[in-house]
Amino acid sequence: MTSEETVVYFSVAHFHGQPMYIAKTNQGLCYIVSPNAPFAELETWVTKKFTQVHLVQSEEALQSEVLEITEFLQGKRDNFTVPIHPIGTDFQKEVWQALQSIPYGKTKTYTDIAAQIGRPQTIRAVGTAIGANPLLMIIPCHRVLAKDGGLAGFRAGVEMKSALLELESSNPELIYKIKK
Repeated sequence: MTSEETVVYFSVAHFHGQPMYIAKTNQGLCYIVSPNAPFAELETWVTKKFTQVHLVQSEEALQSEVLEITEFLQGKRDNFTVPIHPIGTDFQKEVWQALQSIPYGKTKTYTDIAAQIGRPQTIRAVGTAIGANPLLMIIPCHRVLAKDGGLAGFRAGVEMKSALLELESSNPELIYKIKK
């Protein structure tokens, strides 16, 4: 839990006609709203993470983040350079750090991630931490599959997970409709 904070947000793109909001603190990008979720997802998340928060809409403050996410969704970018501020427990951050080591276009399983962090018996806890990932795409939880290679869950929906994996398979036949 952090105390008073200003969180700026803006709508970055559309996935099947749904806006995707992004938000950041003064430390970096902190949350990406599921494209199929209402703006209330962001409001709920920030009120859980901050005791006092001011949500401020600002396209200008998020120009770099909007550009990088847009380029990623267009198949023109395979990594991110914007600062991030992932807010979670120490265990969640450990899992999210492991996710960031999965190369673009590659996948791992939940079992692989549990082994990578040295806790092979914590597969379900790893799955829960991955499900709590606040930074879709930036922390690439979409690259984690079930042991049998199935898509399993994804906060933004299996349809988006599949689309992101297809995008990274070097077939950027845009499933995403990027809108300014």
